[in-house]
Amino acid sequence: MGEKPEKQALILIYTGEGKGKTSAAVGQAVRALGAGLRVGFGQFLKRDFQAGEQKVLKQLLPPDMFLASGAGFFLNGRDHERHRARALSLLDWARKKLEGRVDLLVLDEAIYALGKNLITREELVYLLDLARTSRTHLVLTGRNVPEWLSDQADLVSEIRLVKHHFEQNIPAREGIEY
Repeated sequence: MGEKPEKQALILIYTGEGKGKTSAAVGQAVRALGAGLRVGFGQFLKRDFQAGEQKVLKQLLPPDMFLASGAGFFLNGRDHERHRARALSLLDWARKKLEGRVDLLVLDEAIYALGKNLITREELVYLLDLARTSRTHLVLTGRNVPEWLSDQADLVSEIRLVKHHFEQNIPAREGIEY
């Protein structure tokens, strides 16, 4: 007999060309914390101390439950090995969190990391399977979600760009973009 629906781990994806994927994931983490769930939050591409949400998450989460492993801006093909090594460290951290029992794990920018070949499909599938067996809800973010991953998810929310201030040559602002 199958698992009771309320015990089943959910795979949640926030994707699309619009702004707000990380913000949605942070909101999901805050909601889970408010409900008393144990939350881990990892970021594949952002460096530590780079973005405003990191400061808040570090206040809300135990020290070992947040990791920003990015090596800075990744231009396709440039310094791939260094970025890959950082992505592998986040994968290892995520595996330990899933084995150590968290209720919700956010892997921000995982879909970007997949698309840039910093992580492989097999590595991500392993985490999906581990999340299901450990009954941990898993949140993934990033643009260009592949169909196979979308098919495995329980929720896919696409954030659509309608208008962006960059189009008017307005630069990124602290607290808005980072």
